[in-house]
Amino acid sequence: MATMTHDMQAGGRLRAGLGFALLSASSFGLSGPMARGLMDAGWSSGAAVAVRVLLAAVVLTPIALVQLRGRWRPVRRTAPLITAYGLVAVAGCQLAFFNAVAHMEVGVALLVEYTAPVAVVGWLWLRRGQRPGRLTVLGALLGLIGLLLVLDVVSGARASAVGIMWALGAMAGAAVYFVLSARDEDGLPGTVLAAGGLLLGGVALLVAGAVGIVPLAVSTEPVAFDGVTVAWWLPLLVLGVVTAALAYVAGIAATRRLGSRLASFVALTEVLAALVFAWLLLGEAPGGIQLVGGVLILGGVVAVRLGEPRS
Repeated sequence: MATMTHDMQAGGRLRAGLGFALLSASSFGLSGPMARGLMDAGWSSGAAVAVRVLLAAVVLTPIALVQLRGRWRPVRRTAPLITAYGLVAVAGCQLAFFNAVAHMEVGVALLVEYTAPVAVVGWLWLRRGQRPGRLTVLGALLGLIGLLLVLDVVSGARASAVGIMWALGAMAGAAVYFVLSARDEDGLPGTVLAAGGLLLGGVALLVAGAVGIVPLAVSTEPVAFDGVTVAWWLPLLVLGVVTAALAYVAGIAATRRLGSRLASFVALTEVLAALVFAWLLLGEAPGGIQLVGGVLILGGVVAVRLGEPRS
């Protein structure tokens, strides 16, 4: 009976984790097309990222304060974690991704970024001795092949070297995001980690802009998507509330339930969401070879899930 109860609890935790992971992935997948529309209207990538994360921090901070209830000890104890999360996983990762989007298609930039699960597997192996099993390796290979197909390298399509370098920087930031999001042993609520990291990351971007490191250009020109034009504030609102506040909180909740390895592979579904949103909003329709790649990515996620150790 005790075993059955444990299995039911584990199954519920898995289902909740997968639900949060898919919600986070679909929310993050909308960020590229939204940011691309703003940048085409005159916004710099740095300004779009800064406003996005600061708006998300404004949304989440009241919730985080309610959760803390005046207990600041967990915040002081995890200050290095929050700092690394804000500077690397939030500001660094998103700035690198938006700069990549400025030089290449959204789907391609995301697919380079989302080789991060392979980096997560390597980190867990080297740092914690969690050697990947055969199914995990198979899942990683399927995911990489799927990424190559969606990149459409077999057709000889040209890619921007500058864009690829920025996308690789986003990949490193994404790997840090998954590793840090899984840490819940310090008793820090996920909303507090997200709010603190977003606030710190936004402030860091503003400081970088003030000293001239990051260009901060804004515009009030209407933002044009495929077949529709909207006011400039609407994409910003979606970026801050949906693709940042909701996406980060759901991502932390997913990673704490699934672990950084499985969560990072489930998050590959973000590339599929991004392709769909880029198709609907920017007219960047995926080709048949990219759809095959998407199927392989999903197959890789299933293989990694089957290869996860039973607890």
